Amino acid sequence: MKNRNWKIRPITAHDDTRMASIIRSVMPEFGANGDGFAINDPEVDWMSRAYSAPRTAYYVVELEGLVMGGGGIAPLEGASNPRICELRKMYFMPALRGQGAGMALMDICLAKAREFSFELCYLETLNGMDSAMALYHKAGFRSLDKPMGNTGHGGCNRFFSKSL
Repeated sequence: MKNRNWKIRPITAHDDTRMASIIRSVMPEFGANGDGFAINDPEVDWMSRAYSAPRTAYYVVELEGLVMGGGGIAPLEGASNPRICELRKMYFMPALRGQGAGMALMDICLAKAREFSFELCYLETLNGMDSAMALYHKAGFRSLDKPMGNTGHGGCNRFFSKSL
């Protein structure tokens, strides 16, 4: 069993600054700091408010009392079907990686998506995020040839979906 000094909870306004810092730290680590990446989304600075909209949820992961990552779900923007959601802004600081928190967080997000009556979960990432893609495959996501919806993240080049 992996170290379990982490806990997952819903985001609060108190977490916004920390999550913005995490996103702005992790994304450049993988070359995702220019146009077409989530690092430039306005919501990065106010995640708790962005994920208070209907059919959205965002969770943070604390490691020994300090927020070290997060991830959430929301309806897929520009989707032809309102029953498609997107797994969004799932980023972890290096100290949290490899401890099982990613799969646990994904399970919570997907359960919430089912609760919101979504039927398909979509996500996008980029080459080089190999550990993340291995996690998505392990969770049952399948690779897609092209993007879905209109996320505005033209810098992403890997696309996945999972039936819920």
